[in-house]
Amino acid sequence: MPDLATFDFSSILPFILIGFGAQVVDGALGMAFGVISNTALLWIGVPPAAASAGVHTVETFTTAVSGISHTLHRNVNWKLFLRLMIPGVIGGVLGAYVLSNIDAAVAKPFILAYLAGIGVYLLFRAARHAPIGKEPKVVEPLGLIGGFLDAAGGGGWGPVVTSNLLVQGATPRTTIGTVNTAEFFLTVTISITFLTQLGWAAFTIATVGLLIGGVLAAPFGAILAKRVPARTLMTLVGVILIITSLFGLWRALH
Repeated sequence: MPDLATFDFSSILPFILIGFGAQVVDGALGMAFGVISNTALLWIGVPPAAASAGVHTVETFTTAVSGISHTLHRNVNWKLFLRLMIPGVIGGVLGAYVLSNIDAAVAKPFILAYLAGIGVYLLFRAARHAPIGKEPKVVEPLGLIGGFLDAAGGGGWGPVVTSNLLVQGATPRTTIGTVNTAEFFLTVTISITFLTQLGWAAFTIATVGLLIGGVLAAPFGAILAKRVPARTLMTLVGVILIITSLFGLWRALH
């Protein structure tokens, strides 16, 4: 645990700003907090397992606030929520155990390349006004894979689950709200698993900053998801997915 009595505020401010910006994007588009925050921690030299553990500890609080906000704005499809949450928790436990004990970085470039391709396809769907509002058919496998990759890769629940549900024609607003709400239960499970494997060493001043910024920003994402038009949301999801995936791919290959 960090000694909060000895730190300089200027050292935590950048992480508060990163947490705030990442959570606004995540709450509105259903992805990016884990990817952005995890990248920031890796940049300052935090080991991958500790970075993922720290980010998921923060997300336990940000997703709780975000989930409540999405629920209040009626952005949650509860049937879809249950179909995602249960397999997501199972995948999260498996992923956290793998990252704590095995190097899972080999598959990361392939996953990122796939997600970048999904981002391009979402832009294509938005541009040609493909039908929106279908009931997605492939749900439980997405929850399992998304939960696993989120824990093993330090972020991936939103990019994998949100994007693939949108590809199936799901409504952007309720998809984003449901994925964000289900993520709370995923992050709690992953955080507990990491704590049993790593202890409290991952909870640093950087994660405190991310926590403060993320919690402050969490209510705003649900408002944006409710008010921004569906096709605009789909376009923004595609853009964010392409940018974060290509950046992650560049880092993984260098």
